[in-house]
Order: sequence, then C-alpha cells, then structure tokens
Amino acid sequence: MSVVVNNMTFKMGGEAGQGVESSGHGFTKALARSGLFVYGLQDYMSRIRGGHNFFQIRVSDRDIRACESAVHVLLPLDALTVKEHAQEVVAGGAVIMDNALKVDDAPLVARGVKPIRMPLLDIAQREGGNKLMMNTASLGVAAGITELPFEYIEDIIVENFGGRKGSQVAQANIAVARAAYYEGQREYGEDFEFKIKAIPGKRRMVINGNQALAYGAAAAGCRWISMYPMTPATSITEWLAAHAKQLGLVAKQCEDEITAVLMAIGAAHTGVRAMTATSGGGFSLMVEAIGLSAITETPMVIVNAMRGGPSTGLPTRTEQPDLLYALHCSQGEFPRVVLTPGSIEENFAAGYRAFNFADKYQIPVIILTDMAQSNSVRAIDADAFDLSKVDIDRGDFLTDEDLDQLAEPYLRHKLTPSGVSPRAFPGHKNAIVLTTSDEHYENGQSVEDAEPRVEQMEKRMRKADLAAKDIAEPVFEGPHDAELTLVGWGSTYGPIHEARLLLEAEGLKVNHLHYHEIWPFPAARTEQVLGNARKIIDIENNFTGQLAQLIRTETVVQALEELRACRGTQFDPDVVDAFFEVLRSAQQPRI
Repeated sequence: MSVVVNNMTFKMGGEAGQGVESSGHGFTKALARSGLFVYGLQDYMSRIRGGHNFFQIRVSDRDIRACESAVHVLLPLDALTVKEHAQEVVAGGAVIMDNALKVDDAPLVARGVKPIRMPLLDIAQREGGNKLMMNTASLGVAAGITELPFEYIEDIIVENFGGRKGSQVAQANIAVARAAYYEGQREYGEDFEFKIKAIPGKRRMVINGNQALAYGAAAAGCRWISMYPMTPATSITEWLAAHAKQLGLVAKQCEDEITAVLMAIGAAHTGVRAMTATSGGGFSLMVEAIGLSAITETPMVIVNAMRGGPSTGLPTRTEQPDLLYALHCSQGEFPRVVLTPGSIEENFAAGYRAFNFADKYQIPVIILTDMAQSNSVRAIDADAFDLSKVDIDRGDFLTDEDLDQLAEPYLRHKLTPSGVSPRAFPGHKNAIVLTTSDEHYENGQSVEDAEPRVEQMEKRMRKADLAAKDIAEPVFEGPHDAELTLVGWGSTYGPIHEARLLLEAEGLKVNHLHYHEIWPFPAARTEQVLGNARKIIDIENNFTGQLAQLIRTETVVQALEELRACRGTQFDPDVVDAFFEVLRSAQQPRI
C-alpha cells in the first residue's frame, strides 16, 4: 500500500562528469518548488575527473537542518555507487539502475530493496539524442515512482537550460524526463510504497551557506573582495562577483592568498568595507597580515571555510579543525572577533555583523564556516532575510564636516577610554592618516619606548572588553530541566537540532547550547546554562574537542563528555545512537 512519506531521502551517485552535482541541484529545486522543505548535501572527491561523487537530498513537509543516513531512493550512475551506498537503502526502498549496469540484484532483494531496472541509456539516446542525459532519465523515474508532479521537473529543466521552452537542449531533456517519468510510473509506481505529496503554496529559495554569507556581506555594504580561489570558499566570491555591477563592488582574483589579504587591508584602510575568503591552507598564509590589520587598527573581515588538514589534508571534505587557531593566530596579542555560524540564517547574519564588529572596534573579524555549510543547500522561505533588520554601524569615524572643523593634529591612534580611536579616511587636507606595522605613538610614528608601547597595548586590548558585550549569547533550545545537554558550534547545529527532536520522541528531555558567535567567549551565559546541567555532551567535527577545551579554559565548567569525529563527513541525526552510548557509559566515543 502506498503511503505519503514526510521524511524521505534520495541519493544520486557517479563519477565526476556524469552530472551528479547539476542533477542533484536541479532535483532539489524541483522538490522545493512543490512546496516541500529540502536539505541537500553534496559530496565530491578532489580529482578533476573520476572518483566517486554523490548528492543526497532529504525532503520533508517541515523545516529540516540535516541529512539522514537512511536512503529511500538510490540513483546510481555507476556500479561503484551501488557498492558504496546500497546498504543505506531502507526496506521497501528502491535502486533505480540502467538495465546494463553490472550489479547483482540478489542482495538487494534479500534486504527487501526493490531493484528498478530501466533502459535509462536507451531513453536518453532515443528521446534526447545524447547518452549524457541518462541522469535526467534517472531523475524522471524517481519522480514518476514517487508521484512528484512532472510539472516541477519540467520547470527546473527549462530554468537550467536557457530559461525558455524553445531551447533545443531544454526540449531534449524534457522529452527524456517525460518518457522516463511515465515509463517508470507505469512499470513500478504501483508497487513502490513511498510517495511525495506536493504542497503548493509559499515560495521558497534553495540556498547554501556561502551564498547566504555573501548576501549578508552585500547587505552590509561590502564593496571589495580579494581572494585566491580555494575550496570551499570560492563560491562566496562567485556570488559577489556575479552581482558586482549591481552592488558597485570590486571582486579581485589575486595570484595568492597573501596578496588577497593585503589588498583587502589596503581597501579597508581607504574606508571601503572589504573582505577576503579562503580555507585553512590559505588562512595560514594570511596570519601575519591579520596582525597588520590589528596593529594598524584597520577593520577587515576574513572567512575561513574550514576543511580537514594538516596541509592539503582533505581538500573537498568537511571538518572543524581551526577554532583554537583562529582565536590565537598571528604573533602577539590583540583583540579579534570570531563568528561561527551554523545555519543559512546565521551565515547571513554573520555576513553583516562581521562588518559591524570590524568597523566599530577597528579589528580583524574572522568567520569560521566549513565544507558542510559551504556546499549544503536548504530550502527556506523567500522572505527569510529581512533587510530592514540589517543595521550598518561604521563606528567612530570623522566625517568630512568633522575634519573641516578639526583644530588640532589628527591622531590616528589617539588614546581613548574605550580604546577605539576616531577614524578618518585618507584624503582630507586636515587629516594625515599615518600608521605603521611597528608599534607607534598616537600620531602613528614608530616607537620603541616602553611607555607608549604599554599605552597602545592597553588601548587596543580595551576593545576586547567592549566587543564582548556585543557578542550574541549562544542559542539555547529545549527544556531547562533536561536530562541531557548537547553542546556544539558552527555546522553541528543542524544535526544536533535534528537529533534532539529524535531523542525527545524517545521520551528523553534534551536541550542544546549552540555557539554561533564564539569570541570573545560568552563565559557568563555558558556557566549559567552548563553550571547546573545534569549530563553534558560536547559534539565537534575535530579530533581534539576544541570547544570543550575552550569551555574548560574560560569557565568553571569541567565535566563534559565529548563526541568527536574527523572522518571528513558531516554528522547526521543518527548520532543519537552515540548519545545513548554516552548515557550508558563513562567512555568518550570517537566516531
């Protein structure tokens, strides 16, 4: 008997070049257009050609924040995908394969999985004249057997291939998808129990974390980005560059990361809101310049989209290895702000809040994201980003009118009770903006004497106390009298959020403390929440439990169990099994 499944997962896999990414994104958009919520997770190897890639899509009638390990429909474009993922398909699920794919169906049947054999290659060649459209045929069958109305598939094909139905490529793909849709529905639809029910209504957009962050930066008035391409940060620049003319923004691709960060500092020195974006290896090259930003008090935003290291490590996989590094990178001591967004909405907010922190306190601001957020897509309401709530705070700077009235020499690094010196942009006749990477007097001239050195150090460090007051408190979800408290930062938010709902369904009282703005560290709120917690589990995608170390260093809280991973993959909500293990045992599992 057919049932409507409100929490269903599709997975398409194949080699690079077989259209896994484009097909996955297209099908995700089609599902979102049907009124459903989706979460899409892209996984690919670092090889230009070859290697195993997959795209996983979870669909639901409620907002979802992570993928699940259970798969209902597997769409392999090669035999390796079956070998790697067949065990994930649930009983009653299906594997949609070309008739000629050399895979033994018997193990699938034994597990209650339906092998759906279709002439996908023949349909692609017959209807579209191109064997590369086999991925379109595969998705057509998936839509047919689950009863997703074909109009949503057709709309996305038209959008992806030229925006008009008259396009020859669009027409060929529509013909392939339609033939596969109805043939799959006729042959297998009646016996396939999992169905999708479209819920037409509110329009949603499908967006990833990098795009949301870039949009937030644009809303904040970012007008400069310089970078050297590095996975997974590159799409931040791609989004801004695509809208550069509309925004009046300069997007500069540099020869290396050192040039990129120095150009951003130069742009910021002139008064432009400027940023750069990279990953761990590029961030390592930028750290000396971060110190330059700090001592010259030049506001700047740096995005580090983390991936597994050290060195090249896992260049297309996800991890959270750079938290403590971001807090302490570059020689010397100076204030900084570190933001760790964990959702589409938080990436958008980080995009504009970072610039406010940078300008208000004249400091470098680091945004830590990772591969999981950079590439994962989610359907959110089209009006989710309320631009009317985006405030722009340029801090204490002198306007041309102020400088016109200036009766004394301008001091770029003037000693103030707050530690923030009035900022002037270069170019006004009454204000020579002088600064240097050496320690300096108030007027910016180099100095090596102890007294002005101490004065400038104390001045700069006072800004950390002010910034601490502006850091948002960690997000708290769940009952205060919970049996179990889950703690995480950044991209662990989605899996922990979903896992908490699963644990509550099992009758367990669970709450969740999530850090999305982490430095200066919100110690008081942390002690308030965790001080009376009965059982605490810190969940991190790194080997050493860096947030747990930070909590133990900055607060009196010491009793944390730790659940860590460094496999290069995102957590999924099935991590609840590990939570139960912690509850049953004093051991600290590493998965």
